[in-house]
Amino acid sequence: QVQLVESGGGLVQAGASLRLSCTAAGLTFEYYTMGWFRRAPGKEREFVAGINWDGPETIYADSVKGRATISRDNAKHTLYLQMSNLKPEDTAEYYCAATGHSGTNRSDDEYPFWGQGTQVTVSS
Repeated sequence: QVQLVESGGGLVQAGASLRLSCTAAGLTFEYYTMGWFRRAPGKEREFVAGINWDGPETIYADSVKGRATISRDNAKHTLYLQMSNLKPEDTAEYYCAATGHSGTNRSDDEYPFWGQGTQVTVSS
């Protein structure tokens, strides 16, 4: 059974930094493309960042480009999202997701495995 567990969310002030983590179990982590998505209140879930398994190749949503860094530690089966200069519009539930598809994927339809999410709230 695949399990993805996010952590690291919280309440921060605008301009602060935060590192989210996602620990994976039940899959051969090093062979999975991983992604971060988020859902803000009243909005659709959106892609934030992705990292493939064999690059690492990374991609980012325009809204976080330059402020976010996705990385992975295959030995620890852990995915990270480092975010800096946080803005109130970054407030959302953040989810990690895994897919066996190669390359990097922006569509949540491509990801069969999801975590429960971690809340990030940025106050102005």
